[in-house]
Amino acid sequence: MSDSSSLPPVRLHSEAQLARAALAAPLLSRAARLARWAGPATRVGAGGELVEEQLPEAAGFLGLSGDEAAALAGEAWRVAVDAGLVEVVDEEEGTVGTGEDLALLTSGAPQDVLGVWLGALDTVLADASVPDLGDLVDAMDGEGEIDLAALDWDPEAESDFLDGVLGNLYLLTVGEDALGEVPVPLPALAASMILPDDMGEPTNDVLEQVSNAMMRLDDQFRLLEPIGLVEFQPVDEALMADAAEEPPAADDMDVSRYGVVRLTPLGLYGLRARLIEAGFSAPAVGELTDKGADALLDGTADFPPAAAQAEIEQWLARREPLSAAQELLSAARGADSGAPLRRLHCQQALALVGVEAEPALREVLDDAELGGLARVWLSEHGAADVPPPSESMVFWLTIDTVAAQLAAEGNSAELQALVEGLAQQHSGFFDSAWRVDHPAAPDVLEAMGRLHPDKKVAKEARKAAFKARSQQGG
Repeated sequence: MSDSSSLPPVRLHSEAQLARAALAAPLLSRAARLARWAGPATRVGAGGELVEEQLPEAAGFLGLSGDEAAALAGEAWRVAVDAGLVEVVDEEEGTVGTGEDLALLTSGAPQDVLGVWLGALDTVLADASVPDLGDLVDAMDGEGEIDLAALDWDPEAESDFLDGVLGNLYLLTVGEDALGEVPVPLPALAASMILPDDMGEPTNDVLEQVSNAMMRLDDQFRLLEPIGLVEFQPVDEALMADAAEEPPAADDMDVSRYGVVRLTPLGLYGLRARLIEAGFSAPAVGELTDKGADALLDGTADFPPAAAQAEIEQWLARREPLSAAQELLSAARGADSGAPLRRLHCQQALALVGVEAEPALREVLDDAELGGLARVWLSEHGAADVPPPSESMVFWLTIDTVAAQLAAEGNSAELQALVEGLAQQHSGFFDSAWRVDHPAAPDVLEAMGRLHPDKKVAKEARKAAFKARSQQGG
């Protein structure tokens, strides 16, 4: 995934809903409670960590018990410090005070709350990339320094691995054909990072790498769930005991026993924020509602159909139908390579506008670029006295439509069917088409020659493309 890639648009919950989810996340909630619990007697170590002798008291305050209580309290304290809920007042004395950001959780706007949560998320993600504490102790040399070579741990590679996994999980969650709220099996997520795209049957060595990655992810997602990033069902521990036994047949296998994970709505928000910070284009439905029609038509050019319609509906909801139609039609003009797709999206947007927009469509009936689509809209809405289009306008609109489909879908089966239909229904189509004064005519005719299965027709299209290019001085 290149950082210049444009990711599929995501549908986010409102900031108010997301802020409530952030406040309800167990780890941030514990961190906030510890920040309010801290007082003059609270002491921290050199790294801001709560001193060991105060961990039991902190755990008791949080209502934690069991072997993991002190570790969970320490984790919550670390988040409180890193997220600005607590600040170290005197490093030598180890005293602390209330952090500036603690008040944001109760009196700040939803965006403020989400900012604190994102800071907490950064801390948890950093922790998730660190090896188990026991492994760290084993790798310490005589001077107390961690021997990274003995640990076989590359901090940057480990962080990149987790970022890659979360990026894949994001892609599996958003987009037209994504899994959405369906949990993703941990083996599939691990395999997405290990298996090359062109690999056939994986070797035993590769399968072992996938298994190791799966267990790593099991540990990491256990850490990420309490901050509200994911909903996670861990690997069934009984599988570890059964590892030496014959594996069950595929039909009898419960995939969820190997762990399943899905992003929460808050997790989608958090990963999108991190992706944008890393330089990715990660659009969200609703971002264009306060932008002009030109931004709407260009911005939805790469959106899947359902997301594009949702974006357009939100944009239209904030405008009067007549002025919205006028703005859309104005933005659809142009002779640049992106203009046909803009006009296609303009048509799709206008299909959602009521009859109040009719005057705007009548205003452009004589416009060379917009007259054809205006007639289509008026006819579909049952308007009276719609003048018939000239033959040149029909051919211009045809070339424009095919150019838009090429830009939107490439050489799709639907476009091939359209090309075949045009050549079949209009005798002498190519003899007229090459004369059309449309900048995309040569490329459209060339594509028709490439897509049409009949060799004779394809040859006619290529000849027409040559004539159109010569006419335009190309």
